[in-house]
Amino acid sequence: MFEATAHARTATRNLLALDMKEAIRRGDFFLVYQPVIDIASGAVTSFEALMRWQHPVHGMISPADFIPVAEETGMIVPLGAWALQEACREAQTWPEQVRVGVNVSPVQFRGGLEEHVKTALVNAAMPAQRLKLEVTESVLMRDADDALACLHRLRALGVRIALDDFGTGYSSLSYLRRFPFDKLKIDRTFIRDIADPDAAAIVRAVAGLGERLGMVIVAEGVETEEQLALVRREGCTEVQGFLFSKPLPAEEARAFLRSRRCEQDAA
Repeated sequence: MFEATAHARTATRNLLALDMKEAIRRGDFFLVYQPVIDIASGAVTSFEALMRWQHPVHGMISPADFIPVAEETGMIVPLGAWALQEACREAQTWPEQVRVGVNVSPVQFRGGLEEHVKTALVNAAMPAQRLKLEVTESVLMRDADDALACLHRLRALGVRIALDDFGTGYSSLSYLRRFPFDKLKIDRTFIRDIADPDAAAIVRAVAGLGERLGMVIVAEGVETEEQLALVRREGCTEVQGFLFSKPLPAEEARAFLRSRRCEQDAA
């Protein structure tokens, strides 16, 4: 039974990989953008670009299904390069103070990430300071020295670097000593349970640490007004989650920006 299940799983992944090659050729992938909000002012500081796949037969394919296959097959490299190009191009339609965040896979570091970033910035004629790369500890756990050297070079260009899903890995604090991240994003699992004193204490400790190190602290997955009040109390400076907006297609993201500006002007 185990062998049959494993074989079926492998066959499904192989079919997904073949479909992915065709999807890249057809242009079936697209980006959606979720806003990140400054707690104090309510202004949009950035959007996180998230990849989506609209399959012509099976409909929407979950990133949880296709991203691991893309990483295993190496197709995340051309997909990641495309995402950088598309995100930077779209960001140029936003106000100049709004940044765009793009997630980076460990595989991309071995596939020319640095050149892909530079090319995307040049093609979009966008200042490097408006691009934020979001990395997880898995990036730093593989070929850590090479990855950190690459991040240092990109940061020297002006690119901002965020440590995503903070608190879910094993060596977060050691990486904070080795690389001065611009932003820490607290994983949504802590925000979901923030009403619990232990979870709140962790968020408070991370916010205090980030403040001392000069980092912006983002609470991910904020879905209720109660959670917003609690992350504000614990010292987070930015928030992201369904309370403000789901990930939006490009045109709707631009409309969201306009509506937020109107609300602030009215206030």
